[in-house]
Amino acid sequence: MQSALPFQAVQVPPENSAAQPHYAPTDFWDFAEVCLERTASALHEVRAATPTELSHVVSTARESHALRKPADLLEELARFQGHSEEHLAPVILDLGNKVASTLSPYAPFVPFAGKLIAPSAFYDAFEQVHKLAKILLAPVIYAEDTDSIGVASVNPVAAAILAEEIQASVFKRFGIRPFVTMARLDYESWTFLTRKHFEL
Repeated sequence: MQSALPFQAVQVPPENSAAQPHYAPTDFWDFAEVCLERTASALHEVRAATPTELSHVVSTARESHALRKPADLLEELARFQGHSEEHLAPVILDLGNKVASTLSPYAPFVPFAGKLIAPSAFYDAFEQVHKLAKILLAPVIYAEDTDSIGVASVNPVAAAILAEEIQASVFKRFGIRPFVTMARLDYESWTFLTRKHFEL
């Protein structure tokens, strides 16, 4: 692990199985649909929700996406299961743990990631990445030029998809594969960062 990283996290390999193959979408919201499907599949695999619950929350998230409004399946599920606002954080963290257990590499939980400074220069240089990060609700939490980049979310599937796209974007422009790490955020840090980075 490189000492320059602000925390110990797992590097996303160029051909990350969690993110699946890179493809050029006709619409960035295609990635939101891929994220929904993979997250729902992982939740089903670990039996974190019933098929009826998954069907309902996927439909709810798709309705938001149709209005061009980002929505995360873990948050939708926690709310649909009847958890009150003050209990969302531990429930979403538990759901994130379960989803992460189905992925390789495993995205570690990093409690202080929300305190890292927003990488404005990176977002300016890669506007398409910023748009995709907003749609996936997966902020870039640090970027040391284009060599070392970190992404995070409450949903490790979203982080994995964004990490794969960052590698593809940087490779396309510079011919190099950056060291991309992914981590998971707590609910409070995630809501703070998505507001700060994406003006939501």
